[in-house]
Amino acid sequence: MTDPASDARSAGRTAPIIELIDVNKWFEDFQALKDINLAVLPGEKLVVCGPSGSGKSTMIRCINRLERHQSGRIIVDGTELDDDEKNIRAVRQEVGMVFQQFNLFPHLTVLENLMIGPQRARKMTKAQARERAELYLERVHIPEQADKYPSQLSGGQQQRVAIARSLCMEPRIMLFDEPTSALDPEMISEVLDVMTELAESGMTMVCVTHEMGFAKRVADTMMFMDAGEIVESANPETFFGNPRTERCQRFLQQILGH
Repeated sequence: MTDPASDARSAGRTAPIIELIDVNKWFEDFQALKDINLAVLPGEKLVVCGPSGSGKSTMIRCINRLERHQSGRIIVDGTELDDDEKNIRAVRQEVGMVFQQFNLFPHLTVLENLMIGPQRARKMTKAQARERAELYLERVHIPEQADKYPSQLSGGQQQRVAIARSLCMEPRIMLFDEPTSALDPEMISEVLDVMTELAESGMTMVCVTHEMGFAKRVADTMMFMDAGEIVESANPETFFGNPRTERCQRFLQQILGH
């Protein structure tokens, strides 16, 4: 199998900010990832879709070492993810992640949830962290919620707080693991709007989602996974207009309803 990072370099493009080379991952006897090869360029928006259990979430959790891969190489912004804790910490400082569940601290206000990371990991003063937290609450359009607790917010507002909390660390890369799947339908668009603005700002993003309207708007590259493998990868126009594999065609028919 070809190395996508080498392909990118030989084509005269910028070196990838994320590289996965022959990555394999098992959970006991179950192989969740099978020889994954992937290159994401700086500023690229990659949207990953596929059926439940296809390995999508496992793959992006490996990118910031929430899951440990057993073979192959993962290199993020020039740092290889191995068992060296220093490397893991370095990568996590550059990679923000937003989950299905919001994972906010219930006993802290919205502002305090945003301030804790910069104070602890970036060694900011309280005043510096507060200034940054207020900036990113503005960016996700909920500055008026600063003094509330997570339980006082809607699901869509909580997810926007979670996005702002990641942005407060000023990461170079954002990972999204089905960020709207736990939301009521009327709240999904407010989160996708924030993600679209983030994409338009030039942030490198890897998004696992079934929101195909969002994908068509923001993706540079679409990727379809099934049974732990990358089955198909293409630009959105080709991916949606002329999918090559029967597995991908069948999936799109199910999810798009035609």
